[in-house]
Amino acid sequence: MTEIKKLFEGVDALLSGHFRLTSGRHSDQYIQCARVLENPEITQKLVRIWVEKLKDVPVDMVVGPAVGGIILSYELGRQLNKKAIFAERENGELKLRRSFAIEPGSKVVVVEDVVTTGGSVLETMEVVEKARGKVQAVCSLVDRGSGFDPGVLYLPLLSIKVESFLSEECPYCRQGLPITTPGSRKLK
Repeated sequence: MTEIKKLFEGVDALLSGHFRLTSGRHSDQYIQCARVLENPEITQKLVRIWVEKLKDVPVDMVVGPAVGGIILSYELGRQLNKKAIFAERENGELKLRRSFAIEPGSKVVVVEDVVTTGGSVLETMEVVEKARGKVQAVCSLVDRGSGFDPGVLYLPLLSIKVESFLSEECPYCRQGLPITTPGSRKLK
């Protein structure tokens, strides 16, 4: 775990400031996984850890939510030699597009970059279940220490307890500090 945290620090992926997280909550810390994922060698090394931990888990395909899970789902699929797709938002709802499909009965690993509340992961699991796939495991680069439990095998590579606040309770808003929204959920 310490080695992984040092890796994140080495590429300036752990940020300080006043941030609006994808979940809508506010925090003084943000984990910019894109700084990690822009390096294929680092991404390959991190995903290899999941491959080892999934060696006894039956997997037919990998699914990640856009945007954070796209690179990770591809790399995990590549290393497992399995199909890799992603779900994306259309009119605010996460769904499969681009002719992506999950065959009924498929054994699926869901992969995400950062888990705060687990909302995107749970939505992705719902997409898989609607297609009658079976989620075998969830993998994330980072768990922000929210106690998230997807109800299946959960493999976060780095757990960091990061305090977050509802917007109306945010001490940084009360101080009048400008806020940044670095996530991708509200992209148009």
